[in-house]
Amino acid sequence: MKLREILSAALVMSALLVALPGCQKQEGPVEKAGKQVDQAVEKAGQQIEKAGENIQDAAKGDKK
Repeated sequence: MKLREILSAALVMSALLVALPGCQKQEGPVEKAGKQVDQAVEKAGQQIEKAGENIQDAAKGDKK
């Protein structure tokens, strides 16, 4: 009896492991565009920060 329970549990677990990846939500075009916008904003922020540091250095007389 115990072997039957173990096999049943293993079968259920296997079925879940096979079925769950198929249920994942696929990324749509709006979500992809949103990620690209996020990346662009992050890069722009980094460039602005770098420019600000260069301006501060120039104001102090330091040149890089």
